[in-house]
Amino acid sequence: MAGDDGIECAVVGGGAAGLSAALVLGRARRRVAVFDVGGQSNRPAAGVGGLLGHDGTPPERLYELARAQLGAYPSVELRDEEVVAARPEVGGFALTGGSGAATLARRVLLATGMRYEPPDLPGLEALWGDTVFHCPFCHAWELRDRPLAVYGRGPEAVHQALLLTGWSQDVIVLSDGPAPFDAADRARLRSAGVAIDERRVARLDAAGGALRAVVFDDDGELARAGLLVHAPLRRRSRLAEDLGVAFTAAGTIEVDEWGATGVPGLYAAGDVAAPIQQVSLAVAAGARAAVAITRELIFGEGPA
Repeated sequence: MAGDDGIECAVVGGGAAGLSAALVLGRARRRVAVFDVGGQSNRPAAGVGGLLGHDGTPPERLYELARAQLGAYPSVELRDEEVVAARPEVGGFALTGGSGAATLARRVLLATGMRYEPPDLPGLEALWGDTVFHCPFCHAWELRDRPLAVYGRGPEAVHQALLLTGWSQDVIVLSDGPAPFDAADRARLRSAGVAIDERRVARLDAAGGALRAVVFDDDGELARAGLLVHAPLRRRSRLAEDLGVAFTAAGTIEVDEWGATGVPGLYAAGDVAAPIQQVSLAVAAGARAAVAITRELIFGEGPA
């Protein structure tokens, strides 16, 4: 086929996992093409929480630093382009970019990430990734010991509320209508000092760019400094389906401990293949997959 056939590994996605993998591969002197069109799901966040050496660094700045560091490795090429199609080929994979250009790569790492789908609450979008959040490990430290709430009706709301008591003793579950919790769940919440407010939520009210209060349909207000919501994940790309990988019950790509999928030569790392979505874990997963890919390229097999 026509195209660039000198690429040893195509990294699809330029978030934490993809850039981490590219760094390790570059240092191993592998020829790498990183395809990235931005839009990573954590870009709205004020800072990355819990990443050693970069705790609190804005995601935008983190990606700028990572891309600049990759410039020191001549075998790594950053391509600001989306991969719109991919298929297995003899000796590797054929990828088609949004421009129509073709690339042949011996190995592919999918690091396309996931898209969060927070609830449709008026006022939420402007606060998302800061005082309205989905991960307490990423955001709750900044809101510690302040009045917090959990929005939800399912079992995840009970779990999230109990978890959130590790950061604040003033936690309320907002069930947005009659709460369907059973007696056991209600007892667990009550024992942890977590109240339930069953009023219908109308909107979120902000002040100075931060959550001020939850406003209910009856015009009543509940002052809160932060709101934890359940935000289901959706894959940002169909490449995994097109390449025939297997998926877990949670919808992530099924991989082994090194990030290898069931498709020979195809790896996945980061949110798209992880049960927990955190930047630190994505960085580690990208590096681990890069080690396995390097060994495959040199020895013809991955780590034992």
